[in-house]
Amino acid sequence: MNTANWNALRFSVLGPVRAWCGDRELGLGSPQQRVVLAALLLRRKRAVTLAELVDAVWGLEPPTAAVSVLRTYVSRLRKVLEPDRDPADPPRTIVSVGDGYTIRIPETALDLAEFERRVRDAAEAAASGDESAAADLLHEALDGWQGMALAGLPGPLAEAERSRLAEERLNALERRLDLDVRLGRHGQAIAELMALTDEHPLREELCRLLMLALYRSGRQAEALAAYRGTRTTLVSELGVEPGAALRDLHTRILATDRSLDLRPRHRTEEAAAPGTTTAMTGTAASTSGAARSDAAPEPAVRADPPRIAQLPGELAVFTGRNAELEWARGLFPLDGGALPTLVISAISGMAGVGKTTLAVHLAHRVAEHFPDGQLFVNLRGFDPTGSVMPPQEAIRILLDALGVPPQQLPSGLEAQTALYRSMLAKRRVLILLDNARDSEQVRPLLPGCPGCLVIVTSRNQLTGLVVGEGAQPLTLSQLTPAEAHEFLARRLGADRLAEDPAAVDEIVARCALLPLALAVVAARAATHPGFPLGAIADELRDSPENLDAFAGDDVTIDVRTVFASSYELLSAPAARLFRLLGLHRGPDLSAPATAALAGLPPRETRGLLAELTRAHLLTEHFPGRYTLHDLLRVYATERAHAEETPQERDLAVERLLSWYLHTADATHPHITPDRHRIALAPPPPSCKPLTFTTHDQAVNWCETERANLVAAVHQAAESGKSTIAWRLPAALWGFFHLRGHLDDWYGAARTGLSAARAAHDRPGEAQALMDTASALRCANRYDEAIDHYLRAMTVFRELGDVRGRLRAVGNLGDAYLHAGQFAKAAVYSRRGLALGRAVGSSWGEGLSLSNLGDAYQRLGRFDDAVACLEQALTVLRAGGNRWVEGVTLDVLGTVHHRLGAHDRAVEYYTRALTTHRDIGNRWGEGHTLGHLGDVQLASGDPEAADGSWRQALAIFAESGHPDAAKIEGKLRSLQPASR
Repeated sequence: MNTANWNALRFSVLGPVRAWCGDRELGLGSPQQRVVLAALLLRRKRAVTLAELVDAVWGLEPPTAAVSVLRTYVSRLRKVLEPDRDPADPPRTIVSVGDGYTIRIPETALDLAEFERRVRDAAEAAASGDESAAADLLHEALDGWQGMALAGLPGPLAEAERSRLAEERLNALERRLDLDVRLGRHGQAIAELMALTDEHPLREELCRLLMLALYRSGRQAEALAAYRGTRTTLVSELGVEPGAALRDLHTRILATDRSLDLRPRHRTEEAAAPGTTTAMTGTAASTSGAARSDAAPEPAVRADPPRIAQLPGELAVFTGRNAELEWARGLFPLDGGALPTLVISAISGMAGVGKTTLAVHLAHRVAEHFPDGQLFVNLRGFDPTGSVMPPQEAIRILLDALGVPPQQLPSGLEAQTALYRSMLAKRRVLILLDNARDSEQVRPLLPGCPGCLVIVTSRNQLTGLVVGEGAQPLTLSQLTPAEAHEFLARRLGADRLAEDPAAVDEIVARCALLPLALAVVAARAATHPGFPLGAIADELRDSPENLDAFAGDDVTIDVRTVFASSYELLSAPAARLFRLLGLHRGPDLSAPATAALAGLPPRETRGLLAELTRAHLLTEHFPGRYTLHDLLRVYATERAHAEETPQERDLAVERLLSWYLHTADATHPHITPDRHRIALAPPPPSCKPLTFTTHDQAVNWCETERANLVAAVHQAAESGKSTIAWRLPAALWGFFHLRGHLDDWYGAARTGLSAARAAHDRPGEAQALMDTASALRCANRYDEAIDHYLRAMTVFRELGDVRGRLRAVGNLGDAYLHAGQFAKAAVYSRRGLALGRAVGSSWGEGLSLSNLGDAYQRLGRFDDAVACLEQALTVLRAGGNRWVEGVTLDVLGTVHHRLGAHDRAVEYYTRALTTHRDIGNRWGEGHTLGHLGDVQLASGDPEAADGSWRQALAIFAESGHPDAAKIEGKLRSLQPASR
């Protein structure tokens, strides 16, 4: 295609997607092919990846050959747009860039770009005081629309962009109508405003303009009726009163305020809606002959400007937050006097947590202490439309509200800030800056004198304000369960909640205590009063892996959209890390585990974690440990499935699970030295497991990561990584034996066993049978444990694994011993002893000697028992096996107790306790304390027995050990004696 033809291309997305070359319209093909073109046009300043195009056309269910089909669409579009291009020449319009494409066209070739340019020019014209030119530009901008944007296009991209563009059009329409009313064209605007308020009954700015237009047309009664209609809708559908601007206009119309009348060559004085753009909705009279200046002179303001009261209306059903409100109230003098310094409160928190609601409620509570008024600006830092308000625009809105005519605005931000601070000098004003992007956006808007209060809300941690400006930070968390129940009760009524309290509990849990999610669900329940709450709870239960149940028809209350407005501001590496975090099943993640998940160096990972934490998309709940809010985890998972390939998701999960496995294995030499260790394959190259130098380090790491380790076992089984699923419980045997946590131990071992069997992994099955049996034995489920040990012994025999047989036989001796089958215990212990000596296993030999000695003492063969136990101590000490040494010393204490040698028994029990405590064997410590209490009672010292048993009970109770009931019985038996 020659240059002339290329420059003649024109595209339209503000209506059906169309293209022209000169006056000739081009055939763009199927709706799906048009979606591809639309995606490129809407992202005209950057490349669109194949993954993004797949998602744009088909969403989460693309066809198998999606990429191939996309390339065909692109090829066809190139032929349509460049029909004369030689195939040997590179394309000029749709150009390949990396794993995707970009479209290269002049800005003037797209109707959307022209619309955006005219809207910007209109804002500049309005800011400079030329409202007529601004109105003309907005009329031209809106005339370029040919109906609904992207009309007729299928797919998720078209749906999302239609909503965004419709919002931009409506914002521009509001600004144009505002200017029309200001310029005296109110009569022509009424019909259009009536239609728009019917179509958008919740938009207060449209109602305000309609009321003012009707009033200026002499239709005061109709203006008041319009207010009543909007107020009824807001209260019935949202439970809120109209905002301050609408209420103020209503009051002034009731009073027939003459300042509302249109006056020649003066701007009108009606109150501006909070957060509207530039000077288009401000309140200031013009001053003839005023010169613009870069300095900041005291401006000439209206002779009698109305009191500034811009705070939005607060929720009639505000709930909870008592602790936060009490904290904020402490920022003010108790006597209600003036603030001695400028006070800044920076409220931050994740999307949807209720920052604005709290800030508005707090502002209304303290507004009486600021007699010079309240200012409000929505800085749009995380607006779903992406239109962040620059400080220049915000400062002009604030100066306009303070009564500064646009003709007297200095030209630079620095001079405007100086003027703003001069206006606030010696005044007591409350300023609410909502939805800030960062500290830099806020700094020019801060007063420079004491007596004012600034409340700032943001999804980001405004560290710069805290450090540089002395702001008082408040990080807002989710509601408490009690506050969440109150939240629903205030909206739905306590009686309705009482009909199905179980459903209410589930709704609260599924909403994860997030106010926005609760509000969406409550709105659904309120608009369908006949729906039982159980049915709504069922809806939430049926979509646990997506946010569909929390979708709304307004982008500002759609949970997915609200999260997206934070996510889309992340750097690309941080966004990728956020997505991958959604793949983790455990309750939290350490920084090293996160590095493994992402396959990144620890230092780089820490920087990305800090970025996510600042954005409140991740919480650092303990130094170095991070957690995702439940609904953010769902959103992260959605993004991972939409933007990461199945291969990359699988690799990330494998890296993380391998990290847990290899780090758990690194605890083995410190917790169970010389015990059988499971062989592992090398970890992935980017997976760097931890290492340990002490026993306490190893045990403490296992305790800290316990919930994640158990979750890793289940995730490994579900994702087909069976070798990790059964190896991880095996690596954790020593930890579980030391600390208990029987439910976790048994659940993990059973999952590993099921995974090994599903994979027909016989060595894995044998090991998992052993681990399951160990958990059952420690839970006093001896018959089941014996059955599993026997099955394991059979599999080991089939595999020819002699050492495996040794472990099964030795553990059978122990299980029969505790099951009360002492003769069988002696038989299997002797077999284990022979096998241990045959293969040279000091662990197996020492354990078998200890179990054999215990069997002999239970059979009354005390001399044989002592001989075996003393021999066991020699073997165990030579091998450094303090674990079984502690058990053996305990059995020797029991032998001497039964022989009546109480002092010797106490001596052995004391030595056993020392050994147990040295290695952190809490169960061993509990058992020995129980035995020590027995001998103390037999020696005539019930008080000492009581003390020992209470210590034992505390140990068993902390892990839910079944022996706790036995100790409780012993303590009850002491009660008559103590009386």
